[in-house]
Amino acid sequence: MTKEVIVEKINDFLVDEFEVDEEEMSPEADLKDALELDSLDFVDLVVAVESNFGVKLVGEDFVSVKTLQDFYDLIERKLA
Repeated sequence: MTKEVIVEKINDFLVDEFEVDEEEMSPEADLKDALELDSLDFVDLVVAVESNFGVKLVGEDFVSVKTLQDFYDLIERKLA
């Protein structure tokens, strides 16, 4: 799966399932603050990633994830 497809799929489910404003979604956007995701949303995010990509995420995976770009990179590494 290409990086572009990963980014597109993530952006799609963030807009559809988390009601994130597309205009707020830039690679530099803070995943928690700019996108207004709370701790419950992160649980739902793990479920969405599993259903869309078939990979499991755990809390430790998010330690270094601050921006949307970090999240894209995390999913790309998990799929490698």
